[in-house]
Amino acid sequence: MSNPTETHSKETPWPLWEVFVRSSRGLSHVHAGSLHAPDAVMALRNARDLYTRRNEGVSIWVVPADAISSSDPDSKGSFFESPQGKDYRHATYYTKSEGVKHL
Repeated sequence: MSNPTETHSKETPWPLWEVFVRSSRGLSHVHAGSLHAPDAVMALRNARDLYTRRNEGVSIWVVPADAISSSDPDSKGSFFESPQGKDYRHATYYTKSEGVKHL
């Protein structure tokens, strides 16, 4: 009979899942945390147990962490700046018309 600790160390680790919880209808899902699970079904069950213990949510999303792409926080200025020649995307580009009230 094999030693359980030896078998576990040879297996591949469970993937990391990111958990998003919606606290009530009409609100957006918010990142609640991360967990390891072998598949999506187990990730949902574990997320429910970890992040919604006191009826805190109405919906849970679990997403494999390797499926999420994000921008680099260190380059936030250049990443979110408007491209050259696209000034029309900003309200300050336009002038207020004489006949328009309450603008």
